[in-house]
Amino acid sequence: MSDLHAAARRCLDASDPVEKVRLSFETFSALQTGSVAADPASPPPLPIGLPGRPERPRLVPARELAQRGLGTEAGRAALVHAIAHIEFNAIDLAWDAVYRFRGKPADFYRDWAACANDEARHFTMLSARLAELGAAYGDFDAHNGLWEMAEKTAHSDTARMALVPRVLEARGLDVTPGMMERLRRQGDERTVAILEVILREEVAHVAAGTRWFHWCCDRDGIEPEATFAQLLTDYMNGSLRGPFNLDARRAAGFSESELAWLGTLSGPRR
Repeated sequence: MSDLHAAARRCLDASDPVEKVRLSFETFSALQTGSVAADPASPPPLPIGLPGRPERPRLVPARELAQRGLGTEAGRAALVHAIAHIEFNAIDLAWDAVYRFRGKPADFYRDWAACANDEARHFTMLSARLAELGAAYGDFDAHNGLWEMAEKTAHSDTARMALVPRVLEARGLDVTPGMMERLRRQGDERTVAILEVILREEVAHVAAGTRWFHWCCDRDGIEPEATFAQLLTDYMNGSLRGPFNLDARRAAGFSESELAWLGTLSGPRR
Protein backbone atom coordinates (compact mmCIF):
# COMPACT_ATOMS: atom_id res chain seq x y z
CA MET A 1 0.00 0.00 0.00
CA SER A 2 1.88 3.07 -1.27
CA ASP A 3 -0.58 5.80 -0.21
CA LEU A 4 0.03 6.96 3.34
CA HIS A 5 -3.53 8.23 3.75
CA ALA A 6 -4.92 4.79 2.86
CA ALA A 7 -2.40 3.11 5.17
CA ALA A 8 -3.43 5.44 8.01
CA ARG A 9 -7.07 4.52 7.36
CA ARG A 10 -6.16 0.85 7.63
CA CYS A 11 -4.59 1.50 11.04
CA LEU A 12 -7.70 3.40 12.14
CA ASP A 13 -10.04 0.63 11.03
CA ALA A 14 -8.19 -2.18 12.83
CA SER A 15 -10.30 -3.26 15.81
CA ASP A 16 -7.94 -5.76 17.41
CA PRO A 17 -5.38 -3.92 19.55
CA VAL A 18 -2.56 -6.28 18.56
CA GLU A 19 -3.34 -5.72 14.88
CA LYS A 20 -3.63 -1.93 15.30
CA VAL A 21 -0.22 -1.89 16.97
CA ARG A 22 1.31 -4.13 14.28
CA LEU A 23 -0.06 -1.99 11.45
CA SER A 24 1.12 1.17 13.18
CA PHE A 25 4.67 -0.12 13.46
CA GLU A 26 4.57 -1.40 9.88
CA THR A 27 3.23 1.85 8.45
CA PHE A 28 5.73 4.04 10.26
CA SER A 29 8.58 1.79 9.12
CA ALA A 30 7.31 1.99 5.53
CA LEU A 31 7.19 5.78 5.75
CA GLN A 32 10.76 5.87 7.00
CA THR A 33 11.97 3.72 4.10
CA GLY A 34 9.94 5.64 1.53
CA SER A 35 7.63 2.72 0.73
CA VAL A 36 4.59 4.88 1.48
CA ALA A 37 4.00 8.60 1.03
CA ALA A 38 1.04 10.97 1.07
CA ASP A 39 -0.58 10.76 -2.37
CA PRO A 40 -2.22 14.01 -3.56
CA ALA A 41 -4.59 11.85 -5.67
CA SER A 42 -5.86 9.93 -2.65
CA PRO A 43 -9.67 9.98 -2.34
CA PRO A 44 -10.98 12.60 0.12
CA PRO A 45 -11.29 11.46 3.73
CA LEU A 46 -14.52 9.89 4.88
CA PRO A 47 -16.59 11.73 7.50
CA ILE A 48 -15.20 10.98 10.92
CA GLY A 49 -16.72 8.10 12.87
CA LEU A 50 -15.60 5.69 15.52
CA PRO A 51 -12.29 3.99 14.73
CA GLY A 52 -11.86 0.24 14.99
CA ARG A 53 -12.08 -0.90 18.60
CA PRO A 54 -12.38 -4.16 20.50
CA GLU A 55 -15.68 -5.05 22.17
CA ARG A 56 -14.12 -4.20 25.52
CA PRO A 57 -13.50 -1.99 27.41
CA ARG A 58 -17.04 -0.82 27.98
CA LEU A 59 -17.20 2.94 27.42
CA VAL A 60 -19.05 4.95 30.05
CA PRO A 61 -19.22 8.64 31.02
CA ALA A 62 -16.08 9.68 32.87
CA ARG A 63 -18.08 10.45 36.02
CA GLU A 64 -19.17 6.80 36.20
CA LEU A 65 -15.64 5.39 36.34
CA ALA A 66 -14.82 3.73 39.63
CA GLN A 67 -12.13 5.37 41.74
CA ARG A 68 -9.61 2.92 43.15
CA GLY A 69 -6.71 3.52 45.49
CA LEU A 70 -3.19 2.47 44.60
CA GLY A 71 -2.66 0.48 47.78
CA THR A 72 -3.76 -2.74 46.09
CA GLU A 73 -2.61 -4.54 42.96
CA ALA A 74 -6.14 -4.20 41.53
CA GLY A 75 -6.02 -0.45 42.09
CA ARG A 76 -2.68 -0.15 40.32
CA ALA A 77 -3.98 -2.32 37.49
CA ALA A 78 -6.96 0.03 37.11
CA LEU A 79 -4.61 3.01 36.83
CA VAL A 80 -2.38 1.27 34.28
CA HIS A 81 -5.51 0.30 32.33
CA ALA A 82 -6.71 3.92 32.27
CA ILE A 83 -3.35 5.07 30.89
CA ALA A 84 -3.31 2.22 28.36
CA HIS A 85 -6.73 3.34 27.15
CA ILE A 86 -5.43 6.88 26.66
CA GLU A 87 -2.48 5.55 24.66
CA PHE A 88 -4.75 3.31 22.57
CA ASN A 89 -6.90 6.31 21.70
CA ALA A 90 -3.78 8.35 20.99
CA ILE A 91 -2.77 5.86 18.27
CA ASP A 92 -6.04 6.61 16.50
CA LEU A 93 -5.77 10.35 17.08
CA ALA A 94 -2.36 10.45 15.40
CA TRP A 95 -3.45 8.32 12.44
CA ASP A 96 -6.61 10.37 12.00
CA ALA A 97 -4.48 13.51 11.65
CA VAL A 98 -2.48 11.74 8.93
CA TYR A 99 -5.63 10.47 7.21
CA ARG A 100 -7.90 13.49 7.54
CA PHE A 101 -5.81 16.57 6.92
CA ARG A 102 -4.60 16.71 3.34
CA GLY A 103 -2.10 18.85 1.48
CA LYS A 104 0.28 19.26 4.39
CA PRO A 105 4.08 19.31 4.26
CA ALA A 106 5.78 15.92 4.44
CA ASP A 107 7.02 16.78 7.94
CA PHE A 108 3.43 16.99 9.18
CA TYR A 109 2.80 13.39 8.19
CA ARG A 110 6.16 12.24 9.53
CA ASP A 111 5.49 13.89 12.88
CA TRP A 112 2.08 12.29 13.37
CA ALA A 113 3.10 8.89 12.04
CA ALA A 114 6.03 8.97 14.49
CA CYS A 115 3.58 9.92 17.23
CA ALA A 116 1.34 6.95 16.33
CA ASN A 117 4.38 4.68 16.43
CA ASP A 118 5.33 5.95 19.90
CA GLU A 119 1.76 5.59 21.20
CA ALA A 120 1.60 2.03 19.89
CA ARG A 121 4.84 1.23 21.72
CA HIS A 122 3.50 2.86 24.90
CA PHE A 123 0.33 0.79 24.65
CA THR A 124 2.43 -2.37 24.25
CA MET A 125 4.49 -1.54 27.33
CA LEU A 126 1.39 -0.85 29.41
CA SER A 127 -0.35 -4.01 28.17
CA ALA A 128 2.64 -6.05 29.30
CA ARG A 129 2.53 -4.34 32.68
CA LEU A 130 -1.20 -5.06 32.94
CA ALA A 131 -0.47 -8.75 32.38
CA GLU A 132 2.09 -8.68 35.20
CA LEU A 133 -0.66 -7.24 37.42
CA GLY A 134 -3.04 -10.03 36.45
CA ALA A 135 -5.23 -7.98 34.11
CA ALA A 136 -5.67 -7.18 30.41
CA TYR A 137 -6.86 -4.28 28.31
CA GLY A 138 -10.65 -4.32 28.41
CA ASP A 139 -10.96 -5.57 31.99
CA PHE A 140 -12.00 -2.13 33.30
CA ASP A 141 -14.48 0.45 32.06
CA ALA A 142 -13.14 3.50 30.20
CA HIS A 143 -14.40 6.74 28.69
CA ASN A 144 -14.40 8.19 25.18
CA GLY A 145 -13.39 11.80 25.86
CA LEU A 146 -10.31 11.90 23.65
CA TRP A 147 -12.08 10.62 20.56
CA GLU A 148 -15.07 12.88 21.16
CA MET A 149 -12.74 15.86 20.79
CA ALA A 150 -11.35 14.36 17.58
CA GLU A 151 -14.89 14.26 16.22
CA LYS A 152 -15.55 17.86 17.24
CA THR A 153 -12.39 19.09 15.51
CA ALA A 154 -12.53 16.92 12.38
CA HIS A 155 -13.43 19.95 10.25
CA SER A 156 -10.45 22.07 11.31
CA ASP A 157 -6.74 21.25 11.41
CA THR A 158 -6.20 24.41 13.49
CA ALA A 159 -8.69 23.33 16.16
CA ARG A 160 -7.36 19.77 16.16
CA MET A 161 -3.75 20.83 16.65
CA ALA A 162 -4.76 23.25 19.41
CA LEU A 163 -7.13 21.08 21.39
CA VAL A 164 -5.94 17.49 21.12
CA PRO A 165 -2.15 17.72 21.58
CA ARG A 166 -2.00 21.10 23.37
CA VAL A 167 -4.94 20.52 25.74
CA LEU A 168 -5.93 16.89 26.15
CA GLU A 169 -2.55 15.25 25.62
CA ALA A 170 -0.79 18.04 27.50
CA ARG A 171 -2.81 17.03 30.56
CA GLY A 172 -0.57 13.97 30.65
CA LEU A 173 2.41 16.24 31.12
CA ASP A 174 0.64 17.82 34.08
CA VAL A 175 -0.62 14.74 35.91
CA THR A 176 2.01 12.08 35.19
CA PRO A 177 4.63 13.32 37.70
CA GLY A 178 2.03 13.10 40.49
CA MET A 179 1.04 9.59 39.45
CA MET A 180 4.68 8.55 39.43
CA GLU A 181 5.17 9.86 42.95
CA ARG A 182 2.10 8.02 44.23
CA LEU A 183 3.29 4.80 42.60
CA ARG A 184 6.77 5.23 44.08
CA ARG A 185 5.19 5.42 47.53
CA GLN A 186 3.64 2.02 46.78
CA GLY A 187 6.98 0.61 45.61
CA ASP A 188 5.77 0.16 42.02
CA GLU A 189 8.98 1.11 40.24
CA ARG A 190 8.12 -1.01 37.19
CA THR A 191 5.13 1.16 36.33
CA VAL A 192 7.07 4.31 37.20
CA ALA A 193 9.78 3.34 34.68
CA ILE A 194 7.16 3.04 31.92
CA LEU A 195 5.63 6.39 32.83
CA GLU A 196 9.06 8.03 32.72
CA VAL A 197 9.41 6.93 29.08
CA ILE A 198 5.88 8.07 28.24
CA LEU A 199 6.31 11.47 29.90
CA ARG A 200 9.58 12.14 28.08
CA GLU A 201 8.15 11.20 24.69
CA GLU A 202 4.81 12.97 25.19
CA VAL A 203 6.66 16.27 25.46
CA ALA A 204 7.69 15.80 21.82
CA HIS A 205 4.09 14.99 20.84
CA VAL A 206 2.73 18.14 22.44
CA ALA A 207 5.58 20.07 20.83
CA ALA A 208 4.47 18.73 17.44
CA GLY A 209 0.99 20.01 18.21
CA THR A 210 2.43 23.42 19.05
CA ARG A 211 4.52 23.48 15.89
CA TRP A 212 1.65 22.60 13.57
CA PHE A 213 -0.85 24.81 15.39
CA HIS A 214 1.48 27.73 14.74
CA TRP A 215 1.88 26.61 11.13
CA CYS A 216 -1.91 26.66 10.70
CA CYS A 217 -2.15 30.10 12.28
CA ASP A 218 0.62 31.45 10.03
CA ARG A 219 -1.15 30.01 7.00
CA ASP A 220 -4.41 31.69 7.96
CA GLY A 221 -2.89 34.97 9.17
CA ILE A 222 -4.22 34.67 12.72
CA GLU A 223 -2.50 35.29 16.05
CA PRO A 224 -1.75 31.97 17.81
CA GLU A 225 -2.18 32.84 21.47
CA ALA A 226 -5.47 34.67 21.04
CA THR A 227 -6.69 31.88 18.76
CA PHE A 228 -5.75 29.22 21.29
CA ALA A 229 -7.63 31.04 24.04
CA GLN A 230 -10.67 31.47 21.79
CA LEU A 231 -10.69 27.79 20.80
CA LEU A 232 -10.52 26.80 24.46
CA THR A 233 -13.56 29.01 25.10
CA ASP A 234 -15.45 27.72 22.08
CA TYR A 235 -14.88 24.02 22.69
CA MET A 236 -14.29 23.72 26.44
CA ASN A 237 -16.02 26.76 27.95
CA GLY A 238 -12.60 28.19 28.73
CA SER A 239 -11.96 25.62 31.45
CA LEU A 240 -8.61 23.98 31.96
CA ARG A 241 -7.72 22.60 35.36
CA GLY A 242 -4.33 22.85 37.02
CA PRO A 243 -1.88 22.02 38.35
CA PHE A 244 0.24 22.69 35.28
CA ASN A 245 3.68 21.19 34.66
CA LEU A 246 5.25 24.44 33.54
CA ASP A 247 8.67 23.01 32.73
CA ALA A 248 7.24 20.27 30.51
CA ARG A 249 4.82 22.65 28.80
CA ARG A 250 7.67 25.09 28.22
CA ALA A 251 9.69 22.29 26.62
CA ALA A 252 6.63 21.51 24.47
CA GLY A 253 6.57 25.02 23.03
CA PHE A 254 4.23 26.96 25.31
CA SER A 255 5.37 30.59 25.54
CA GLU A 256 5.92 32.41 28.82
CA SER A 257 2.82 34.51 28.18
CA GLU A 258 0.76 31.36 27.59
CA LEU A 259 2.05 29.84 30.81
CA ALA A 260 1.17 33.01 32.69
CA TRP A 261 -2.30 32.92 31.15
CA LEU A 262 -2.76 29.27 32.19
CA GLY A 263 -2.05 30.39 35.73
CA THR A 264 -5.16 32.56 35.63
CA LEU A 265 -7.40 29.57 34.89
CA SER A 266 -8.94 27.26 37.47
CA GLY A 267 -6.63 25.23 39.64
CA PRO A 268 -3.23 25.87 41.24
CA ARG A 269 0.04 25.94 39.33
CA ARG A 270 2.74 23.42 40.05
